[in-house]
Amino acid sequence: MQINEIIEQLRVAANPTPENLEGMARYGINTRRALCVSTPDMHKLGRQIGRNHTLALELWQAGWRETRILAALTDDPGMVTDGQMDDWVKDFDSWDVCDATCLYLFSWTRTASEKAVQWSVREEEYVKRAGFTLMACLAVGKRKPDEKRLAAFLPAIEREAWDGRNYVKKSVNWALRQIGKYNLRLNKLAIESAERIKLQDTKSARWIAADALRELTSEQVQIRLAKRS
Repeated sequence: MQINEIIEQLRVAANPTPENLEGMARYGINTRRALCVSTPDMHKLGRQIGRNHTLALELWQAGWRETRILAALTDDPGMVTDGQMDDWVKDFDSWDVCDATCLYLFSWTRTASEKAVQWSVREEEYVKRAGFTLMACLAVGKRKPDEKRLAAFLPAIEREAWDGRNYVKKSVNWALRQIGKYNLRLNKLAIESAERIKLQDTKSARWIAADALRELTSEQVQIRLAKRS
């Protein structure tokens, strides 16, 4: 399948009505380069394309929201280089492309953990979000993360809890909660981190800590982790 054919299929599936675009914008999605194709349609097309590293690079360069999410769905994690990751992360301009790329592609690469830590100290909002989104993604799904590596993310989470920018604080909170739901040992460590974050006494830190503690100490989570152990 050629890139022109893929873009044409995306245009056919697109539904860029004012209502749909306004709905995306309400959820904080950048619609400037959005064709307005549904997530199920993109996943269906991604399955048709299959893994294709060269085509994924072309899809990313096309610059549309949908072509970039397709690039994440179809690239081969084993062929992704550190340079490619650093180039792509600089192009993030919307949380949905950031999160999709981290979830579907970057979190499966061999240097995901290293990039998570590196990006967590960057100033750019979406680059920094990508760092913490990666931490969250590495704690979920079919991945078999090193428990010590997940625990090693907690100091970065505590360090950056002051950042009140919406897409940063939400990703910091997400990472803390996902690590804390991995097993009972990490749950205990994440709760301790949340308690220390609460003591920072900034608006962002208080929100991150309260939201994380509410979930991580809940009966539902504690029962689930106890059964898993």
